[in-house]
Amino acid sequence: MTSNKKPIHVSLLAIPDAMLSTLSSLYDVLNCFELLGTFADGVPNENPFRPEIVAPTREQTSTASGLPVTAHRSVDKIDRTDIIIIPSIMVEGGEWHSGRYPKVVSWLSEMHAQGAMLCSACSGVLLLAETGLLDGGEATIHWAYARTFRRNFPNVRLRLEKVLVVTGERQQFVMSGASASWHDLVLYLVARHVGPPAAQAIAKFMLLQWHLEGQAPYVVFERPTDHGDAVVLDVQQWLDDHFSVASPVDEMVKRSGLAERSFKRRFKKATGNTPIAYVQSLRVEEAKRRLERTGAPIDEIGWNVGYEDPAFFRRLFKRITGITPGAYRRKFRLPDFAVNAASDVQQAAGSEQFL
Repeated sequence: MTSNKKPIHVSLLAIPDAMLSTLSSLYDVLNCFELLGTFADGVPNENPFRPEIVAPTREQTSTASGLPVTAHRSVDKIDRTDIIIIPSIMVEGGEWHSGRYPKVVSWLSEMHAQGAMLCSACSGVLLLAETGLLDGGEATIHWAYARTFRRNFPNVRLRLEKVLVVTGERQQFVMSGASASWHDLVLYLVARHVGPPAAQAIAKFMLLQWHLEGQAPYVVFERPTDHGDAVVLDVQQWLDDHFSVASPVDEMVKRSGLAERSFKRRFKKATGNTPIAYVQSLRVEEAKRRLERTGAPIDEIGWNVGYEDPAFFRRLFKRITGITPGAYRRKFRLPDFAVNAASDVQQAAGSEQFL
């Protein structure tokens, strides 16, 4: 299966904060067509993409893990490209500081003005957002970077529950969420520019997967504690050990010493959540932990975290995580062979102490 179409030029951006694993994986998939074309139907024998690693300079760059990468070209040598992908980035302390790559930001804006599609994997959207092109729109990111993203880019609406966000008048911004969601990004690009059969064939051959359930099952509930409200903080700390009590909001109000309306207003302002939504999130987070680590029945887990009505617990769990408790357990609990292997190692270590 061959084509006379001009290859789609893809610029994979390498900066010192880049995760080399994401960068190289994207490069490998976009460069695999000639090989896969001999094994799979629907994959062109000629590569429809021309991937290239680009960087602020042509010199060898040490990536976030310390492993070096050498770019094919520097960005100032590229006056036109079709797609730019910013891979996952890792920054110290998880805090993004704008203004670190002005040359790259300017280049991104220039390429966008010429019609390029701008893409990011995971935390790479932090750099993409510096262009201002996402203002007024939506984006997704790894939830661990949500707080720093919101501080830096308050005009962009984060959709943490989404694993892939495609937006813009030309659908020219494509952003994937946490870590392995680069699978979704690259498969989307293949499906869009080459065709669904090619995306399916590549996914099957390379064991890539679409995360169709989104990010909601993976997102860890964030307990904001840096709001400066001592009354709310005291209640939050109390809730950490008492979230399963009956009528938790009433207990929170009593503990605060405030009028109910005043307390609810202060709590929402400090945490971004209503008191009941906060309690529900704490309870579901604990239920997730028990589903992952124990074999307790689902109804028993619901009761232990504060819900006497099993049906209500199951509905709430699905509303927050996007999947049922049973599906969550199947998805995240360690397989038996991994658990048994860990147990064998621990037993062997214990035996050695007596030798």
